[in-house]
Amino acid sequence: MMVAKEGCNFMFITIYLLLIPGLGVHSLSYDYSATTKCLVEPERAQYGGGIIVNPGFDDNIDSWRVFGKGSIKEQISNEGNRFIVAHNRTQPLDSFSQMVQLQKGMLYTFSAWFQVSEGSDTVSVMFRTKESELVRGGQVIAKHGCWTLLKGGIAANFSSPVEILFESKNSSVEIWADNVSLQPFTKKQWRSLQDANIERVRKRRVRFQITRVNETALKGATVMARAVKLNFPFGCGMNHYILTNKDYQNWFVSRFKFATFTNEMKWYSTEKKQGVENYTVADAMLKFTKENGISVRGHNVFWDDPKYQPEWVKTLSPADLAKAAAKRIESVVSRYKGQLIAWDVMNENLHFHFFEDNLGQNASAEAYARAFELDPGTKMFLNEYNTIEYSGDEASSPVKYLQKIKEIRSFPGVGGMSAAIGLQGHFASGQPNLAYMRSSLDLLATTGLPMWLTEVSVDPQPSQAEYLEEVLREAYSHPGVDGIIMFSGPAQAGFNATTLADENFKNTPAGDVVDKLIQEWGTGPNIATADGTGMVDISLHHGDYDVTVTHPLIHSPITMNLSVKKDFSMETIRVKMDT
Repeated sequence: MMVAKEGCNFMFITIYLLLIPGLGVHSLSYDYSATTKCLVEPERAQYGGGIIVNPGFDDNIDSWRVFGKGSIKEQISNEGNRFIVAHNRTQPLDSFSQMVQLQKGMLYTFSAWFQVSEGSDTVSVMFRTKESELVRGGQVIAKHGCWTLLKGGIAANFSSPVEILFESKNSSVEIWADNVSLQPFTKKQWRSLQDANIERVRKRRVRFQITRVNETALKGATVMARAVKLNFPFGCGMNHYILTNKDYQNWFVSRFKFATFTNEMKWYSTEKKQGVENYTVADAMLKFTKENGISVRGHNVFWDDPKYQPEWVKTLSPADLAKAAAKRIESVVSRYKGQLIAWDVMNENLHFHFFEDNLGQNASAEAYARAFELDPGTKMFLNEYNTIEYSGDEASSPVKYLQKIKEIRSFPGVGGMSAAIGLQGHFASGQPNLAYMRSSLDLLATTGLPMWLTEVSVDPQPSQAEYLEEVLREAYSHPGVDGIIMFSGPAQAGFNATTLADENFKNTPAGDVVDKLIQEWGTGPNIATADGTGMVDISLHHGDYDVTVTHPLIHSPITMNLSVKKDFSMETIRVKMDT
């Protein structure tokens, strides 16, 4: 093991919750550091390797064994770095392995550094259960000549020994690994880290000193901060029922200031018959949102899935498709130019390739360039599923996502485009793998691009509400996430998967979770009382507030406006009350 000293963009973040001065600090930590760079030497093992024995191979290859038919050995670089090598491989899973004990209900974050003996290839970490089931925990594109970081994880829904091993589908290359780590967290620890990080990245502490005009302290003065506008976008999918259902309108407007139209802007909705465009519904919905101060994401210009093209599009020749697609993007983007906060330009581009197959490999990149030309002030998203939800989907892994967005951003005509990361967040039944989700967000955040969860849902199941809360908290607490939209809503509007209100608009358990989080994340009353020195400390989510200061002995309250931002400086706000 050797620690890199140069060429690395790492940062180890200690998460802490600052309490009232003098009462201590909450000291759990999570390592958000990640890089997509290929380094001359690997960084140190995160968490000192966690529960991995001999993570940096300082003790040769003790505690590691051969998996499969190949061989393993220790190798030492010219700089003196020790690492393990799997060679003489004939099958994808021929590698090295170590047994570890997983405990049910715990989350395990994985990281390691990889190289291959020639060229480049995808290397995956696999967890092999006692029933011989293989669970993929993450992947990376390893190269020859430098080290790349694999970051992933697993949520244990069983207590059992598992074998950690590695896969490279090109069995002709050697797999090299160093500084392997598997760090366990209890759910309580994980939640504590989320809460602490919310304090760090979503809130700022504000201090008031309340006195009389003669500057004597007013013990017992009350400060109430009411949110007027919160800075973090938290919204919901919206469909055409909003135009005719007053109860749906009231339900939505009372909760959300951000929306995505679930189907109404899609090509199959606006041009069901070739040459006959109809934007009536989308226009009316946009009018409603404007009247109610709701910002809208544009969803979508194109959908790369062949199944979701307008029926008449499916039979077009490539030449006719090119003409139809050019007309479509010109029509929809020009129509809503400057009225939306985002465009999902080519939906699900990692899983499907309808336009590439018919119009050439640059079809998606050309669509982004054209959308940017037509509406240069709007963020252009690559919107995909399973990038954070499911570690077993290799097509849309964080590594593949990063490759695709790099390809789009390097295409001629997109210089200056505000590219953004769209992660749908459709979670299937079962315990969400929050360790994999967080590791994936860590890697994607290295781009520095805006990153949203765009269509969050959790499949119906007994623990749906619990799992929905876990996913939403994970997203909100991550420093790289800039917004969340759920694809959920009331039963009367046809939301039958993640239903937030029943046919009578009574909250479901999932609806209770959402309302609780809306209140917790800033809309709820923020009230604090001055101590004997007249001091009040209050922690507020980023946003704009109306502040009212009262005291039982003073008839006239003091009111003020306050804007709390990321760069808010905690200076004491002095309030003098006249008796």
